[in-house]
Amino acid sequence: MKREQLGSRLGFIMLSAGCAIGCGNVWKFPWMCGQNGGGSFMLVYILCLVILGIPALVLEFSIGRAAQVSPLFMYRKLEKPGQKWGIFGWFCLIGNIALMAFYTVVCGWIIYYFVRFLTGNNATLGFASMIASPSVNVLFLLITLVIAFFILSFNLQGGLERVTKYMMSALLVLMFALAVHSLLLGGAAKGMQFYLKPDFSKINGSVVVGAMNQAFFTLSTGMGGMAIFGSYIGKERSLMGEAVHVITLDTLVAILAGIIIFPACFTYDLEVTAGPSLLFDTMAAVFNNMPGGRIWGSLFFLFMVFAALSTVLGVCENILAMVRELTGWSRPKGSLICGTGIFLLALTTALGYSVLHFQPFAAGTTWLDFWDFIVSNNVLPLGSLILALFCCNKFGWGWENFLKEANTGKGLKIQAWMKPFFRFVLPGVVAFIYIYGMATFHWR
Repeated sequence: MKREQLGSRLGFIMLSAGCAIGCGNVWKFPWMCGQNGGGSFMLVYILCLVILGIPALVLEFSIGRAAQVSPLFMYRKLEKPGQKWGIFGWFCLIGNIALMAFYTVVCGWIIYYFVRFLTGNNATLGFASMIASPSVNVLFLLITLVIAFFILSFNLQGGLERVTKYMMSALLVLMFALAVHSLLLGGAAKGMQFYLKPDFSKINGSVVVGAMNQAFFTLSTGMGGMAIFGSYIGKERSLMGEAVHVITLDTLVAILAGIIIFPACFTYDLEVTAGPSLLFDTMAAVFNNMPGGRIWGSLFFLFMVFAALSTVLGVCENILAMVRELTGWSRPKGSLICGTGIFLLALTTALGYSVLHFQPFAAGTTWLDFWDFIVSNNVLPLGSLILALFCCNKFGWGWENFLKEANTGKGLKIQAWMKPFFRFVLPGVVAFIYIYGMATFHWR
């Protein structure tokens, strides 16, 4: 089976950024930011992206481009004879499937809100009533997966690459328009002060753990989410520069999401610490209170659909590539079977607020928290740790091999002085924060 390639560098950057930009930036980032003190969380998050995110992304692009296979087999392809790294490929597959077990449901919620605003039925919208309705959850989960796997059943350039380029361009235009609109609201000054002015007394261990997990979550590094796109590109550009482009776009969208949401919260006196419902209840209330709210609400949730769907497409492409390499299925057959499998697994989350009650951790937690815990608290940080150990040590792929791959092509290069950072600091910091996060997790 000949390896498919992306048609352009823009396609690669848009696809990688599209996979990175999603609910992590526009749903999870603002509520994490709201709950962890606004500007102080923002500062730690940006530091985590620069210090941990860029190296992790370069590692992942490199391993993907060097292996030229899906994440399921990339360790096996690059390991030395007698090594046993191949097992971590399965770790990538499990992580991607666990992510889609809840992410597709959240994407369905966003499509539902978009449809309600578009049709003018937005006055009675409520997050609690929506998640408690089995029919709404299952129907919109199904719609999400049908759209995603329909696009993925076409070849790479004609399907995924073309759709993502248009979606990402539209997303950025919509976000700028909504951000300007928010900055003209009455409470914009207060909102922006909360959002951008760090309060150093609020920075503690849990803020740092939250910021690191959020940095890995938004970039999807650690489970091959980015390695797959690395495997689809040529050798013309070095990978450090490409990682910086993707992270810049990703951070821009997260910052814009906060600029859209926090001034609105302070203008209409809404709770910034609302958690997962922040995006849904808060923004619906904002649009219901403003002139022309139905139009602005439709635009806002349309951009949210683009953001969420771009990640669903990226991760489902990853799952599809792994399954096809395992079975030799065609794109259409693989799409049908993978889509069906993810649908059945995601029913746990879709029905977790109504029919399938399950409290994995403290009281009030649900299937969504369980899947998110597996991905955000475990697979992403541990996967990034494994990646760093594999790429930078002789008992894995090795520093020289990694350096040669990462620096092939024009653009920013990894310098010799960075070796101790990649080899010791990155895995050390990730391991420490991971252990701290597990020790302080609210199990009960």
